[in-house]
Amino acid sequence: MYENDLPLAQIAHLLDIPEDALRTLVAQHRAVGGDATLVALTVEEAARRLGIGRTKLYEYVSTGEIASVKIGSLRRIPAEAVNDFLTRQLGAPDFGTAA
Repeated sequence: MYENDLPLAQIAHLLDIPEDALRTLVAQHRAVGGDATLVALTVEEAARRLGIGRTKLYEYVSTGEIASVKIGSLRRIPAEAVNDFLTRQLGAPDFGTAA
């Protein structure tokens, strides 16, 4: 917790938004970290944005589900490739969910 943190419940009340929505937003903001203007992410940065591990991200890269480029000896994931992947996942049928 940061020194200057106000209670989120109080802030949510002042903003007239649900407390859990504010907590989610704050958690996402803190989790992303780094420079939001980057156009090419490390594997670790891309995995963190997706909320998955490095190994799973490398699996998606090797199958071509997430685009990547080599810059010298470095593997980089274009920031828009992360968004494209999520967009495709939103449209994919999810057979694992309960009816």
